[in-house]
Amino acid sequence: MRKITILAFAIAATLQACDPQTIQSVLSSVPSAASVPLTNEEVIAGLKEALEVGTNSAVSFTSKMDGFNKNQLIRIPFPEEAQKVKDWAISNGLKSQVDAFEDNLNRAAEKAAAEAAPIFINAITNMSIQDGFNILKGDSTAATVYLRNATQAQLYEKFAPIIQNKIDEVKLTSYWEPITKAYNTASIFTGNAQVNTDLKDYATNKALDGLFFYVAKEEKNIRQNPAARVTDLLKKVFSQQ
Repeated sequence: MRKITILAFAIAATLQACDPQTIQSVLSSVPSAASVPLTNEEVIAGLKEALEVGTNSAVSFTSKMDGFNKNQLIRIPFPEEAQKVKDWAISNGLKSQVDAFEDNLNRAAEKAAAEAAPIFINAITNMSIQDGFNILKGDSTAATVYLRNATQAQLYEKFAPIIQNKIDEVKLTSYWEPITKAYNTASIFTGNAQVNTDLKDYATNKALDGLFFYVAKEEKNIRQNPAARVTDLLKKVFSQQ
């Protein structure tokens, strides 16, 4: 104890003898926690935390009531390339069905989004060390790209039947397919672009686009906004990008 006390007095005396600029120079030369190189384990753990935070937020937002239906950023409209089909339906007294169809597509997307969480967690759990470093060194949506590549097929499989149920409820397929098929046949002669006759495919892909729009939004926020790094590990990992 006596040796420690003597050492403390010696350090204090040395610092008192130095001018403030020298003291500041000495203190700034001490590495901070943020500048200490990250271990592989910390990188992976930090990226997993970021993905969990981002996906949980995106799923929560898009799966709530009107997360799609009243959100103009991701709301699923009647297919743009099928505007003539929509016009035909409205002109033939089917506007209420068209409106119900759009509303139900978005309600289906909201319901489907809630099913994404366990698929995301599985992909995050299986992320490799190389995946982690690629994401850390990548652009502002590198984690989202990784996650979409890892989960797209599973999410499509999960979303598609939910979307199909809603399509069946409003019975739009019964007149959608004959019209679009006829329109596509005519396009051979008119030169117009063909439309996708598969409503389930169209709506499912739009639902996935909306979900990943918000996953990317959350990732950008974590990378760019220190306040969004809600844990010490996130702060450490993303401060060293």
